Amino acid sequence: MGDVMTDLKEPNRYELSRDDIELTYSTTSIDGSARFSFRDAGRKFDFSGEQIRTRATDLGTEMTVTLENIPDAQTVTLTLLVPAINLGQKRESQFDTAAIETTNHTTIAGPKLVTGPLQTYRVIELHGTAKIVQS
Repeated sequence: MGDVMTDLKEPNRYELSRDDIELTYSTTSIDGSARFSFRDAGRKFDFSGEQIRTRATDLGTEMTVTLENIPDAQTVTLTLLVPAINLGQKRESQFDTAAIETTNHTTIAGPKLVTGPLQTYRVIELHGTAKIVQS
Protein backbone atom coordinates (compact mmCIF):
# COMPACT_ATOMS: atom_id res chain seq x y z
CA MET A 1 0.00 0.00 0.00
CA GLY A 2 1.50 3.35 -1.09
CA ASP A 3 1.68 6.64 0.72
CA VAL A 4 -1.74 8.31 0.39
CA MET A 5 -0.27 11.65 -0.75
CA THR A 6 1.85 10.04 -3.49
CA ASP A 7 -1.15 8.12 -4.85
CA LEU A 8 -3.02 11.36 -5.61
CA LYS A 9 -3.49 12.75 -9.11
CA GLU A 10 -2.57 16.31 -8.18
CA PRO A 11 -3.32 19.44 -10.23
CA ASN A 12 -0.49 21.68 -11.43
CA ARG A 13 -2.53 24.83 -12.16
CA TYR A 14 -4.93 26.78 -9.96
CA GLU A 15 -7.13 29.60 -11.27
CA LEU A 16 -8.97 31.55 -8.58
CA SER A 17 -11.10 34.67 -8.41
CA ARG A 18 -13.54 36.77 -6.47
CA ASP A 19 -15.02 40.10 -7.49
CA ASP A 20 -12.13 42.11 -9.01
CA ILE A 21 -9.39 39.74 -7.79
CA GLU A 22 -7.76 37.07 -9.96
CA LEU A 23 -4.96 34.68 -8.99
CA THR A 24 -3.23 32.03 -11.08
CA TYR A 25 -0.72 29.60 -9.61
CA SER A 26 1.15 27.00 -11.67
CA THR A 27 3.43 24.59 -9.84
CA THR A 28 5.52 24.21 -12.99
CA SER A 29 5.99 25.88 -16.36
CA ILE A 30 7.82 25.31 -19.62
CA ASP A 31 11.14 26.11 -17.90
CA GLY A 32 10.24 23.97 -14.86
CA SER A 33 9.73 26.86 -12.42
CA ALA A 34 6.55 27.79 -10.58
CA ARG A 35 4.54 30.84 -11.71
CA PHE A 36 2.09 33.02 -9.79
CA SER A 37 0.10 36.07 -10.84
CA PHE A 38 -2.14 38.28 -8.72
CA ARG A 39 -4.38 41.07 -9.92
CA ASP A 40 -6.88 43.26 -8.11
CA ALA A 41 -8.54 46.58 -8.91
CA GLY A 42 -5.35 48.62 -8.72
CA ARG A 43 -2.40 46.24 -8.84
CA LYS A 44 -0.89 43.47 -10.95
CA PHE A 45 2.01 41.22 -9.93
CA ASP A 46 3.80 38.33 -11.63
CA PHE A 47 6.21 36.02 -9.80
CA SER A 48 8.31 33.01 -10.74
CA GLY A 49 10.79 30.53 -9.30
CA GLU A 50 12.38 31.51 -5.98
CA GLN A 51 10.10 34.55 -5.62
CA ILE A 52 7.39 32.01 -4.69
CA ARG A 53 7.83 30.42 -1.27
CA THR A 54 5.91 27.23 -0.51
CA ARG A 55 5.66 25.05 2.55
CA ALA A 56 3.50 22.13 3.56
CA THR A 57 1.40 22.75 6.69
CA ASP A 58 -1.66 21.30 8.36
CA LEU A 59 -3.70 23.76 6.25
CA GLY A 60 -2.33 22.34 2.98
CA THR A 61 0.37 24.10 0.97
CA GLU A 62 0.99 27.72 1.88
CA MET A 63 2.24 29.64 -1.17
CA THR A 64 3.63 33.09 -0.26
CA VAL A 65 4.93 36.03 -2.29
CA THR A 66 6.04 39.53 -1.28
CA LEU A 67 3.84 42.22 -2.83
CA GLU A 68 5.52 45.25 -1.32
CA ASN A 69 8.62 46.01 0.74
CA ILE A 70 8.94 49.60 1.95
CA PRO A 71 11.88 50.01 4.36
CA ASP A 72 10.99 51.69 7.66
CA ALA A 73 7.27 51.34 6.91
CA GLN A 74 5.85 47.96 5.92
CA THR A 75 6.22 44.68 4.11
CA VAL A 76 3.13 43.20 2.46
CA THR A 77 2.92 39.50 1.65
CA LEU A 78 0.19 37.38 0.10
CA THR A 79 -0.26 33.77 1.20
CA LEU A 80 -2.52 31.48 -0.81
CA LEU A 81 -3.82 28.38 0.97
CA VAL A 82 -3.72 25.51 -1.53
CA PRO A 83 -5.57 22.40 -0.32
CA ALA A 84 -4.49 18.92 -1.37
CA ILE A 85 -6.72 17.92 -4.28
CA ASN A 86 -7.05 14.50 -5.88
CA LEU A 87 -8.40 14.84 -9.40
CA GLY A 88 -8.90 11.10 -9.78
CA GLN A 89 -10.10 10.49 -13.35
CA LYS A 90 -11.10 14.14 -13.89
CA ARG A 91 -8.91 16.83 -15.48
CA GLU A 92 -10.17 19.58 -13.16
CA SER A 93 -12.00 20.23 -9.89
CA GLN A 94 -13.75 23.24 -8.36
CA PHE A 95 -12.76 24.33 -4.84
CA ASP A 96 -12.94 27.17 -2.31
CA THR A 97 -9.99 28.56 -0.39
CA ALA A 98 -8.55 31.81 0.95
CA ALA A 99 -5.59 34.10 0.49
CA ILE A 100 -4.28 36.22 3.34
CA GLU A 101 -2.67 39.57 2.64
CA THR A 102 -0.44 40.34 5.62
CA THR A 103 0.99 43.78 6.33
CA ASN A 104 4.01 43.64 8.64
CA HIS A 105 4.43 47.10 10.16
CA THR A 106 8.10 47.98 10.62
CA THR A 107 10.45 50.78 11.62
CA ILE A 108 14.18 51.21 11.25
CA ALA A 109 14.47 50.84 15.05
CA GLY A 110 12.51 47.59 15.13
CA PRO A 111 9.10 46.66 16.52
CA LYS A 112 9.41 48.69 19.74
CA LEU A 113 8.44 51.84 17.81
CA VAL A 114 5.31 50.30 16.29
CA THR A 115 2.25 50.99 18.41
CA GLY A 116 -0.50 48.41 18.10
CA PRO A 117 -0.49 45.20 16.06
CA LEU A 118 2.75 44.40 14.25
CA GLN A 119 0.77 42.45 11.62
CA THR A 120 -2.61 43.22 10.12
CA TYR A 121 -4.54 40.91 7.80
CA ARG A 122 -6.96 41.00 4.93
CA VAL A 123 -8.59 37.64 4.25
CA ILE A 124 -9.74 37.09 0.66
CA GLU A 125 -12.20 34.25 0.10
CA LEU A 126 -11.69 32.68 -3.32
CA HIS A 127 -13.37 30.17 -5.63
CA GLY A 128 -11.48 28.46 -8.37
CA THR A 129 -10.52 25.55 -10.53
CA ALA A 130 -7.63 23.15 -10.03
CA LYS A 131 -6.53 21.37 -13.18
CA ILE A 132 -3.77 19.48 -14.90
CA VAL A 133 -2.16 21.43 -17.74
CA GLN A 134 0.60 20.05 -19.94
CA SER A 135 3.69 22.28 -19.98
